[in-house]
Amino acid sequence: MATLFISDLHLEEARPEIGEQFLAFLRGPARGADALYILGDLFEAWIGDDDPSPYYAGMKQAIRELTDSGVPVFFMHGNRDFMIGERFAEETGATLLDDPHPIDLHGEKVLLSHGDSLCTDDVEYQAVRAMTRDPDWQAAMLAKSVEERTAIAQQARMQSQAHGDAINLEISDVTHDAVDAIIREHGCDVLLHGHTHRPAVHPLHVDERPVHRIVLGDWYEQGSMVEWDADGPRLETLPR
Repeated sequence: MATLFISDLHLEEARPEIGEQFLAFLRGPARGADALYILGDLFEAWIGDDDPSPYYAGMKQAIRELTDSGVPVFFMHGNRDFMIGERFAEETGATLLDDPHPIDLHGEKVLLSHGDSLCTDDVEYQAVRAMTRDPDWQAAMLAKSVEERTAIAQQARMQSQAHGDAINLEISDVTHDAVDAIIREHGCDVLLHGHTHRPAVHPLHVDERPVHRIVLGDWYEQGSMVEWDADGPRLETLPR
């Protein structure tokens, strides 16, 4: 059996093929896993746990079926679904994780992150990230109506797209200094994250110590997963 890691599905009703693949994944490969870790951006936008969307309700029910089957599910916030809270955890049976989060896996010290905090060259995004993670900001947002929050989320998506189009690829990627710093701070052997949509396995040296950075891909055209068992981690593509 293996531990599975996924991220950046960006589930939304407008992209039904991603949701269909995710449901098949939950009812197929995930059922035989030791655990499933979802490292953020499972949803394209999350306005609060009180979102009445039937589409999202179906996804939550499918996750609940997996946890009820005995497979632990762990969820880390991304930059699109940072408003997920305890109600979501109760409804799905998932455990919410802080970012970053260390685990020990088959003798390796692994550090999990969504990855957006490592894109430190994007100063404008980091300012927005700090604001939206503030509990007071989130409380003020949740005090608004569902309709107001939906409109705000749509506007934020448009601004995010415009910002992404305006900056170069290097700025939107993780920085070497941030990666080295977080590996050094936590003393991990492997840093595993998503966010950048650039799946790869990067061998590194931090303070002359060999380590690896593994990046999960998005699910826009196909699935992406890290499968980790006693033989080590494998970054895999899941054909649609």
